[in-house]
Amino acid sequence: MPHFCHWLSISLLICQFSTCGWSTIPSRRFSVADSLAIQRLLAHVEAFQSGPAARFGTVALSIRRVSDGTELIGYNARQSLPSASTLKLITTGTALAVLGSTYTYTTTLEYDGSIKDSVLTGNVYIRGSGDPSLGSWRFPNYFDLSSLLEYWALAVKSVGIRRIQGSVIGDASLYNTLTTPDTWPFGDLGNYYGASLSALNINENLYRVFFKTGRSINTPAPVLRTDPAIPYLTFQNTVTTDAAHTGDHVNIYGAPFMNQQWLTGKVPIGEPANEFSVKGALPDPAYFTAFALHQQLQQTNVVVSGAPVSVGGGLSTTVAATGQRIKLTQHQSPSLAELAQQTNFQSLNLYAEALLRTTALTLDKTVTTTDDSIEALLKFWKSKGVNLDGFRIRDGSGLSTVGALTADNMTGILSALSREKTFPQFYETIPVLGQTGTVRSLARRTAAAGNIRAKSGSIEGVRAYAGYFTATDGERMSFCILVNKFTPGQNRVVTAELEKIFVDLVNLSGK
Repeated sequence: MPHFCHWLSISLLICQFSTCGWSTIPSRRFSVADSLAIQRLLAHVEAFQSGPAARFGTVALSIRRVSDGTELIGYNARQSLPSASTLKLITTGTALAVLGSTYTYTTTLEYDGSIKDSVLTGNVYIRGSGDPSLGSWRFPNYFDLSSLLEYWALAVKSVGIRRIQGSVIGDASLYNTLTTPDTWPFGDLGNYYGASLSALNINENLYRVFFKTGRSINTPAPVLRTDPAIPYLTFQNTVTTDAAHTGDHVNIYGAPFMNQQWLTGKVPIGEPANEFSVKGALPDPAYFTAFALHQQLQQTNVVVSGAPVSVGGGLSTTVAATGQRIKLTQHQSPSLAELAQQTNFQSLNLYAEALLRTTALTLDKTVTTTDDSIEALLKFWKSKGVNLDGFRIRDGSGLSTVGALTADNMTGILSALSREKTFPQFYETIPVLGQTGTVRSLARRTAAAGNIRAKSGSIEGVRAYAGYFTATDGERMSFCILVNKFTPGQNRVVTAELEKIFVDLVNLSGK
């Protein structure tokens, strides 16, 4: 059965096939140029769907006029499919709409107990509020990890503390349950892109592990060190050396709160200094924060008698309070607009999960889980009149392989976002095709380059893009393209077909 039908006489009727049968989009009049542009687009989509790259999978497309929310073209647009990281558009857009573009996170350094003769009889706390950027290197005017630790240590010493008869405590108790979505693949959890959310994130919850590359292929590549230093982590390492210029083929297996990690795969020979590093996920970011500050204090001659401790995030650990906490200093994050831009430009899973949870807690103070957070997001968009049939997301980032939405869901929410007062800021967080972010290398030297704002998404067997473009008549349009279960080994073909579609988009009229 064909996936679209059209009649070229007075008007053009675009049809789409869904699991419930044919559904139609209201007919309208088109100029000859408009009709040819739509024919060309749909011909490319149909050729893509029936060609070798996608014939065993699904190609879905939705194009919607932003001004009134009318969907103009739909192709498999009601089929629920994995969104991959295009979901971050919904997460960041919702966060901006609910929290405002100037929202910031606050991390507080505190102590309890009493200070006498330079001795604190009590504990020092780092209390998190969910800031995903704390200690990150991405923001030039903010503390990176080393500068942050130095700043905190100075704040402790500035009130005369030279000895702590207690512990440094990483307080992640804002989230009192496990924060890792239960549908994330186990094989992702030890890697940086699968880093679990904490109420006290640090250094984007990642570290680097450095390998010594062997002198020949298939020889062992032992672990040299980690950066930052994490002496309490242990590794079971079977990584070997591969041919030169083969890149990172290491997988790190781990889980939240587990200090044993497994290293498998290969690293390339002939790297500078015969070293090669890959990024892993901190198993307990709050504990590492406490550990790192404990170490920093010791290095600056502040003695800490107790071992570092973390609380929250589903741990059963509790700490006996020794009086009211007193604030030493606070750290403010970059603005939400800046955080959202990094989320979308760099496709940062941790940031997306943090924004989902923060947004949900603002909408509903009783939220305690990822599922609760998703439910709060659903209620928000249903209250705006968006059709969410087929909307089955499982996280805020799109890393879940079982989460899904329809192309129609995506363009519906993107169009609704245009009516929010924070839309101008949201629009700027989306990369420009052929120029910035994860889409900077796509469709270069074509009419689409510079004329489409798009978030990319890619997980196993999935390529997805969503965002906005301006039609030939000046109308702003939202779009979503989902490609699911494309043929293995056909990545270049998929890219070429998508670039044709991008060029077709900017030749459409929105009227």
